[in-house]
Amino acid sequence: MPLTYIDIFAGAGGLSEGFVRNGHIPVAHVEMKKEACLTLKTRNCYYYLKNNDRLEDYNRYLRNEITREELYGMVPHEILDTVIQETMNENGMPALFDTIDALMDVQNVENIDVLVGGPPCQAYSLVGRARSENNMEGDARNFLYQLYADVLERYHPRMFVFENVLGLKSANNGGYLADMTERFRQAGYDLDMRVLTASNYGVLQNRKRVILIGKQHEEGVQFEYPVIPEVGDVFNEYVVDDLLADLPALQPGQVNNHYAHDRTDYLRESGIRSEEDILTWHEARPTREQDREIYRHVINAWYQNDERRRLRYTDLPEDLCTHKNRTAFLDRFKVVAGNIHTSQTMVAHISKDGHYFIHPNLEQARSLSVREAARIQSFPDNYYFEGGRTAALLQIGNAVPPLMASAIATAVADTLEGENHG
Repeated sequence: MPLTYIDIFAGAGGLSEGFVRNGHIPVAHVEMKKEACLTLKTRNCYYYLKNNDRLEDYNRYLRNEITREELYGMVPHEILDTVIQETMNENGMPALFDTIDALMDVQNVENIDVLVGGPPCQAYSLVGRARSENNMEGDARNFLYQLYADVLERYHPRMFVFENVLGLKSANNGGYLADMTERFRQAGYDLDMRVLTASNYGVLQNRKRVILIGKQHEEGVQFEYPVIPEVGDVFNEYVVDDLLADLPALQPGQVNNHYAHDRTDYLRESGIRSEEDILTWHEARPTREQDREIYRHVINAWYQNDERRRLRYTDLPEDLCTHKNRTAFLDRFKVVAGNIHTSQTMVAHISKDGHYFIHPNLEQARSLSVREAARIQSFPDNYYFEGGRTAALLQIGNAVPPLMASAIATAVADTLEGENHG
């Protein structure tokens, strides 16, 4: 039976995508960034048109044959209205609740089954704290989980899923996590936490995330963390090249939205590319020639004689070492190696430069295209990111991989269905 859910701090919708593709119903998405909100609306259009046998209308938009306004005009406004552009803060919560209440009325939804979301992770991330002068103390984002608890108290969903970075465990010496856990318990929930690895769910990426899952407290009932189904050995034969092999070669600054080859088995089995898909966002950022020369050194160090050596910044020829900092972030240039099972973790910094995500092909000597980055996060090719290249990469870097999200959604649904049958 479909579950109703609210997605807060929704970003581009990676976590939500896992629930929607399992047939669940988004009552509201709350997100502060305009471009991400447009991405969510466009994704709503995709599902509405697909479910009404009008996928060609969506593909016309991807081919630039119709405008975004024309696309949105094909979809009932109440579907688009589920996306709420709002910066969540204490003062704005009453108005936000009024908006969500109105959406529930329009959709004839009486109860919310699940709350999902993860506050911005910069305040908890190890890199964010390392780059902050005061370890991000006093940053308001440290306490956004309190707003998450406010939503729990307002709507009393049967379960919740809270996602964040590994740094959450150590931020403020574990104080934020301890306070968060207590706050959620006060809201009426039993909960537990696991560190999940995306590659266990079919994602070709070495991404680890903290996933807290909570369930409404029941007297005398012991909460057990849901069993999240892993893919087992199904995807172990694949390597990162299987994500990239069908795409046309690009030079820095180029765009080519025409597939060069048929789908690989991985792309077909993961659902990342379907037969009817239109390629978008295969666009590479411009790159200085000096950086391209560094990229070539980094690629060669990995592939030459199959050494698989990660080049440190201080290993580069002296004339290419122009940064004064020779002690920190020495792995700032890193190839996305095509001959291993997982890439490095996709992060939001790719929106600023692509040095940490270098394409493995020596002749291209560029950073990943937007679509390649999206594929590493397991976004399907029919997922369109609104905004410019920088905005799209930021959305991708911050997202929960949809394949992992789908596994979480399955586990949550199984838990609640078991409760119904119990």
